[in-house]
Amino acid sequence: MMHPILLVTGGSRGIGAATAILGAARGYQVVITYLANKAAAETVVQTIQDAGGKALAVQADVGIEADVLRLFKTIDLQLGTITALANNAGMLEKQMRLDQMSVARWQRVLNANVIGSFLCAREAVLRMSTRHGGKGGAIVNLSSAASRIGSPNEFIDYAAAKGAVDSMTIGLAKEVATEGVRVNAVRPGLIYTDIHVSAGEPGRVERAKAGVPMQRGGTAEEVAEAVLWLLSDQASYVTGTLMDVTGGR
Repeated sequence: MMHPILLVTGGSRGIGAATAILGAARGYQVVITYLANKAAAETVVQTIQDAGGKALAVQADVGIEADVLRLFKTIDLQLGTITALANNAGMLEKQMRLDQMSVARWQRVLNANVIGSFLCAREAVLRMSTRHGGKGGAIVNLSSAASRIGSPNEFIDYAAAKGAVDSMTIGLAKEVATEGVRVNAVRPGLIYTDIHVSAGEPGRVERAKAGVPMQRGGTAEEVAEAVLWLLSDQASYVTGTLMDVTGGR
């Protein structure tokens, strides 16, 4: 029996790495993408292989169409047809108010978080959908609780980008609902990952966790569990759903 194929974009660290490792443990052949940190990506691949799984790392900037086309062609040729996509790659920039932000920053944030998710979803649907001769599949977009909180004084641009991901999740789920493809999103809250370093505040979770009803930050593994459930057959009647993993926040 051929093992199903899971693509995790941005799989070299944080939630992406946890999703890739858990996915391999659940029986997927795993492909991860990385932007620049080849060593981190290779560490994730090695971790999966050491546990008896199969994994492949591909360098790709998901915001660039040519990179995404090359990525999916590589999967087609080396492993076969993708059956699951975790649209995880994304980024945020330094905390600041909207009235301090540049157009260049907005373009970087929207390109990575929105265009990248759209491109990967498109290529996945072209392979999974029965309309295109596929055998079905599942997509989980990594959004953020920021999409409904708004992230004032920190990153309204990132929050808005994740709002776009939410809208795409709902719309695409309806488009492909009769074509064997389910589309959902996971919206993590305050999670212990190094994305907060990019924002200029490595200790952000510790500072803000008092505002979480459960009084703690979450782990990447806790988010990965939600992603893998939504990708699995156990979630066979779930589509167009935005699942908060936020400790009640």
